[in-house]
Amino acid sequence: MLSLKSQIFNIKTEQEFNEVSLKIFNYQYDCNLIYQKFCKLLKVIPKNISSVQQIPFLPIQFFKTHQIKTSEFDAEQIFLSSGTTGMRQSKHFVKDISLYENSYCKSFEQFYGRIEDYCVLALLPSYLEREGSSLIYMMDDLIQKSKHPKSGFFLENYSELIRILQKNGKNRQKTILFGVSFALLDLAEQYQVDLSNVVIMETGGMKGRRKELTRDELHSIYKASFNVSEIHSEYGMTELLSQAYSTGNGVFKTPNWMKVLIRDVNDPFSYIQYNKTGGINVIDLANIDSCSFIATQDLGKKNETNEFEVLGRFDNSDLRGCNLLIS
Repeated sequence: MLSLKSQIFNIKTEQEFNEVSLKIFNYQYDCNLIYQKFCKLLKVIPKNISSVQQIPFLPIQFFKTHQIKTSEFDAEQIFLSSGTTGMRQSKHFVKDISLYENSYCKSFEQFYGRIEDYCVLALLPSYLEREGSSLIYMMDDLIQKSKHPKSGFFLENYSELIRILQKNGKNRQKTILFGVSFALLDLAEQYQVDLSNVVIMETGGMKGRRKELTRDELHSIYKASFNVSEIHSEYGMTELLSQAYSTGNGVFKTPNWMKVLIRDVNDPFSYIQYNKTGGINVIDLANIDSCSFIATQDLGKKNETNEFEVLGRFDNSDLRGCNLLIS
């Protein structure tokens, strides 16, 4: 699989994406017993699959009930989803953590440039309070890779965070602030400050901490308090090793090895036209050791340039940690 893994982050064209996707589908059908059983129940025969639209997408709930592994291995890392007391957590068994590191580093560089050029600040209290967060793993590594002396995590020390943000602004230091929704709201309510030179990256997640607000309501508060024109967002989850990014208006772009398809809510095996609402299916080729074809419980729509929006959740789905805001 080394040669196939090496192809994932070198994809440049749609044709290359499709070719690698089909190779990974066949590999996962052969070596992932849970996924193979799922495909067989659907009467899917690999030799009849010639396009990504024909590939079966594994319901994301399987990560709560089964060990989703392609081949047998001892996990180098196990990521756990957030959840309320008594809620069953998803588990992502990661065979090779360098795949995850490559994915978020190359994705960040694709959309924002070199991590070494940034001061990376993380306001993620709810994630720091639990074990096994893939977001905390990513942030900790990006903070270290930035090599900026002021990069780091923040809990309740908002005054120190504001001081660093203001100083970086004066020094024209590129700065990115990753923040969970309720913590950014707390910050916005306590401080009115010019952060127009800062990339504010919302990672989602109100989850009972505060009154639920729509994305537009939240972003309006952030913009007014921080004097910024756009709020950036990250779309990621425990079950994926890749993230999509929005540079404003809740419209997300995927890195070259990730793709979103929108399925019909009444027929999960067919896809709908652009600008129509449906269920979000994700192809994440970095998931080569688990499952690269995931049917999420998010609702969204895609435009003609393959950018997508997250519009909410299916009614019967559990609460999740990342980007659950209803627009």
